[in-house]
Amino acid sequence: MFGFGALGVVLAIVGAFAASRRLARPIIALEAAARKVSAGEHAQVEVETRDEIGRLARSFNRMVNAVEERERQIAHMAFHDSLTGLANRTLLREQIALALHRHGGADFALFCLDLDNFKSVNDTLGHPTGDALLCEVATRLAETCPQGFVARLGGDEFAVIVQDGSGAADQTGRAIVQALTRPFTVNGHRIVTGGSVGIALAPQDGQDATSLLKNADLALYRAKHDGKGSHRFFENAMDAEAQARRAMEVDLHDALRNGELELHFQPLFGLSQNRVTAFEALMRWNHPVRGLVSPIDFIPLAEETGLIIPIGEWALHEACRIATSWGDDIRVAVNVSPVQFRSSTLNSIVLQALARSGLEPQRLELEITESLFIDNVEATLASLHSLKVLGVRVALDDFGTGYSSLSYLRSFPFDKLKIDRSFIVDLLANKGATAIIRAITTLADALGIETTAEGVESSEQLDILRSEGCNQIQGYLFSRPIPASEVPALLVKLSGSRMAA
Repeated sequence: MFGFGALGVVLAIVGAFAASRRLARPIIALEAAARKVSAGEHAQVEVETRDEIGRLARSFNRMVNAVEERERQIAHMAFHDSLTGLANRTLLREQIALALHRHGGADFALFCLDLDNFKSVNDTLGHPTGDALLCEVATRLAETCPQGFVARLGGDEFAVIVQDGSGAADQTGRAIVQALTRPFTVNGHRIVTGGSVGIALAPQDGQDATSLLKNADLALYRAKHDGKGSHRFFENAMDAEAQARRAMEVDLHDALRNGELELHFQPLFGLSQNRVTAFEALMRWNHPVRGLVSPIDFIPLAEETGLIIPIGEWALHEACRIATSWGDDIRVAVNVSPVQFRSSTLNSIVLQALARSGLEPQRLELEITESLFIDNVEATLASLHSLKVLGVRVALDDFGTGYSSLSYLRSFPFDKLKIDRSFIVDLLANKGATAIIRAITTLADALGIETTAEGVESSEQLDILRSEGCNQIQGYLFSRPIPASEVPALLVKLSGSRMAA
């Protein structure tokens, strides 16, 4: 009895130990696998049974696979563009850093590019078509640079890395521009766009990703500034120009607040009235350090940065305020920038300027350029008609330098055409210029539109313009632009002098 009892106890202990080992082994395996997963390693548990522990092991394996798949998706989203599937800016920077350290910094070229007039595609065809166009551009770039690393930086901006690019960068840049020039067919639309390309060469143009991207972007800015549809290499002078432009932008932000901007006025002399009939308001910037800054330098910068909106608003208010001190028969002309014209607030600003100053609407003349008609003729004409409803006059500046002048003369009743100074300069040297002046004045007279000749500097030019039926004259022959304080004296001077009939 005692022997059988002892044997039973031993067998029970052995059975319990074996059972505990069988139960503990998968749990220990699960624990070890969990540690690996928490450390970022791949781990799977071998399933040996069909009991509860086996089901737990299978659930654990499915969970690990699901987590790893989500991590792969998250990693892909973190380093790739969701629209085109290309690498994004973060992955591009890593690739640039890798290329710089590979083989001691082997030569490669970084191309930064964007589409020309992409905004008009979104505005006219809608964002879905714009997105589809970006996908087509991504495909075409990959085909054009099969050995390159293509990335989308955002919006319509892309970048390409090409190894050993210093020797073939020019050829590659031309190929990219040509590829983007070919028409795209997207959602049933035939889209003709183009692209500008900026090129930075490594390692001479930058020792890190930040410098290379900045310099390639500066080269891209130069390519767009030079007329788009081209490629430009980075030059050290571009960096200096960018720094100067940035410093001027900062100063321009403060110029309006500090009262550094002022308006000068140039008279427009009516030939039939034999007197000054209007003044054109022209912007001047008296910088405390730089001195008098030319509008040629700061107006384009103001348009690029959007500062032209508040500056233009100030100019309208100031011009109307000053014009109220003149005679009721003298108008004031104010140039409206294309950026300002496209602003939805232009009408309200004009109304406020007239209301606050008390100036009669017909004494305010807004001058626009033909470039407004290039992007969207219908929208431009609608805006012009809304301005005419306010009672102000509208003049077409630099007439004759555009491509479709006659078509929109029929579509909108302009009050005045300002003949570009390039035709006036040629009057004495080129008989063809006289014929052009005659054609413009005859056309304008038939349509009931006034004409003003800009840039008149000699009495000989005046005589020709008078004989060809021009209504008004503007130029240094009468006066340079002057401060508002000098306008009364000029009016007295010009009223005392008679122009030969």
